[in-house]
Amino acid sequence: MRASDKAYAALRSDIIEWRLPPGSVLAEVELSERLGVSRTPVREALARLSAEGLAEPQSGRGVVVTDISMDHVRELFELRLALECRAAELACERGDSDIFRALHDRLSNVDALLSEQDPDRRGYYELVGALDSAIDAAVGNAYLAQALKGLRVHLVRIRRLSHDNTTRLAEAAREHATIALAIANGSPAVASAATTVHLDNSLRHLLAANHS
Repeated sequence: MRASDKAYAALRSDIIEWRLPPGSVLAEVELSERLGVSRTPVREALARLSAEGLAEPQSGRGVVVTDISMDHVRELFELRLALECRAAELACERGDSDIFRALHDRLSNVDALLSEQDPDRRGYYELVGALDSAIDAAVGNAYLAQALKGLRVHLVRIRRLSHDNTTRLAEAAREHATIALAIANGSPAVASAATTVHLDNSLRHLLAANHS
């Protein structure tokens, strides 16, 4: 792995997982020492992170981790609505029904994944990620899949704002199960509608959880 790729992967993970929270200064010298690479790869990594919208230059402070406002969250969900509804429709037409039926069954039984023994809910989020990956593979459109991949980077980051409410996660799992079943049944209108309901509920919960 190239030094710039190593630096990019490490910093990207730190930003997404909030080890580097919004507003953190990304100083080249400090990062170079911490990551064990020269300043040039760090500079290249920061340029890639800025292109993704995860970092930005700020006057007097250098490059910092971008802030997350509720206005940004709303904009992301507007984009999600356009991309994910269309992806669900295409998955209905092009996907393997057996794959989505199996995902429906797993998503319908997530209680064990939401137990207190897994406080980070990694098993739950891996299952949701499996549905995302199955949809991406099914749409057969590299441009749409790439757009969704770029969007999901920010969605993982804002997930922390929902405070991992167990009740909401269980509801979301049922909503995902409905989407998976609609795709398995080859019903584009139902899949799109179920995706819309899920996104609307998710946005409402996020806004309520962060209401000042």
